Amino acid sequence: MGNRYEMRLAGSGGQGVILASVILAEAAVDSGVTVIQSQSYGPEARGGVCRAELVLSRGTLWFPKVTRPDFLLALTQASLDKYGRELAEGAIVMVDDSLTVPEWLEGARLVPLPILGTARDAVGKLFTANVVAVGAINALLGLFDEKALLEGAMRRLPAGSEEINKSALAAGAALVSPELAAAFAQKIG
Repeated sequence: MGNRYEMRLAGSGGQGVILASVILAEAAVDSGVTVIQSQSYGPEARGGVCRAELVLSRGTLWFPKVTRPDFLLALTQASLDKYGRELAEGAIVMVDDSLTVPEWLEGARLVPLPILGTARDAVGKLFTANVVAVGAINALLGLFDEKALLEGAMRRLPAGSEEINKSALAAGAALVSPELAAAFAQKIG
């Protein structure tokens, strides 16, 4: 990774991709990384396509917007179809394994993982899919240490949900094998 790393998290309104980006932003701040977080969703906030974005750097960030993400998370088919074309060369695309990957994405660095299934079956609550995704993203990219990620998550998640969300972070991280992590780890300039 160079001095600037752009990330886009996309899904359906209500899936928590905005909260996921805020948790990652908190971990970045705790890790001494400069971060800009933004979000966008249409008037159909629940159910419509939404996205959240992060720009990460060890230096000064002069432009706050994501233009061509180095990393894309897509939790729904509509979000993959909408945002899968606007990627940087060599971008990493993490998708829920239930999605159909379009032909035009076949050359991308794809990482299909059972994010929604893990939230539903292993954690026991589908609403934790965003936190499962955060654990998987961090394990795959190696962005922040686990303590910073956990502390960022606990500051932003509802009181009383600590244990289930700790389980969700761990379940997400467990989806990424050490070999997969070694192949995709990023270094923030």
